[in-house]
Amino acid sequence: MFDISFTELIVIAVVALVVIGPERLPKVARTAGLLLGRLQRYVSDVKSDIQREMQLEELKKLQAEVAESARQVEEKLTTDLRDAEKQLQSGFAEVKGAGDDVAQALSDTVATAEQAGHEITAAGEAPASAEPSATESPVAVASTEVPTHSGLGSALPTSSSATEPVAKG
Repeated sequence: MFDISFTELIVIAVVALVVIGPERLPKVARTAGLLLGRLQRYVSDVKSDIQREMQLEELKKLQAEVAESARQVEEKLTTDLRDAEKQLQSGFAEVKGAGDDVAQALSDTVATAEQAGHEITAAGEAPASAEPSATESPVAVASTEVPTHSGLGSALPTSSSATEPVAKG
């Protein structure tokens, strides 16, 4: 604390002994020691208070930095989630559009098949004894003639086997 050597302390003690006297010197020394102890405690309390304040300021700065980092992470996550949601919605819209296209194509196919079925039905109502002419539609001709391939004809069921009952046994 102070830069006082041992010899300087001895000189101070001798001067105090001469000035104060041998009778009052112990009381004065005890009082000086108590005051010096209180002074040291007061200085150490002030130092510890200053250190606590500095640590508190550092903690406040750290807390502010952590809060700022958390806010930035939250903003980034919110932005990323919004982008992902937009991408999902556009993907869903694309899938829905593709589904609508498939449904439209299916309904067109069903309509075409129904039209072909009507044509086949109309061709089937024509007299059976009449020979197909060149002006008939290919669908009507195809419905009356069944092409056969060699090797497959035996694998295909005939009309007589379709009407015969199956023997159980």
